[in-house]
Amino acid sequence: MSIVAVHDHPHRHLRFRFPSLRRRGTAPASGEVTTAAAATQAYAFAGLRLLTGFVFLRAFLDKTFGFGYATQSGNGWIDGGSPTKGFLGGVAVGPMESTFHDWAGATWADWLFTLGLLGIGIALIAGIGLWLAAVAGTLMMALMWIAEWPPAQHLSDGSASMSTNPFADYHLIYAVVLIALAAAGAGATWGLGKAWARLPFVSRNRRLL
Repeated sequence: MSIVAVHDHPHRHLRFRFPSLRRRGTAPASGEVTTAAAATQAYAFAGLRLLTGFVFLRAFLDKTFGFGYATQSGNGWIDGGSPTKGFLGGVAVGPMESTFHDWAGATWADWLFTLGLLGIGIALIAGIGLWLAAVAGTLMMALMWIAEWPPAQHLSDGSASMSTNPFADYHLIYAVVLIALAAAGAGATWGLGKAWARLPFVSRNRRLL
């Protein structure tokens, strides 16, 4: 019977339907996608801002109180140690080598460096004055970049500099991050950026944002 049925309908073919690749249900509106992407970006920048602020603030605390990391216990600023003497005094390459040696341990240099770390750290964590923090931080990173002088393959004594890149190093990365955070207005999320922007003296001078 089945054989006869096949011969009675020689042109009949079985049809297979493949499942649709489209998701069932209503697709999210473009506005909703844009809003979600903007929120994700805001949270990402806020997280980066807090982490970067912690780096600067933690450096200030270690230099000031000697937590036993970069600054040994008993050698902190409050103990009479110098936050700049070790780093600047150890500069061994670059066009400002002798200048940095002169600055090492100077009272004004210790104050500027330490308060710079504190100010940048507080600004980033609080999410206020990000452009000021970006300018100050970029200047600080530029001086530290010159102090380490990545383009050099050898130090002044002829030994290898151990530089892995003639231009880009972590100081440059930090500077770019600081500028990006300020440009993105990263203080508005998980920070006091919105309240700060509403202050009269800040609203009159956008450079204080």
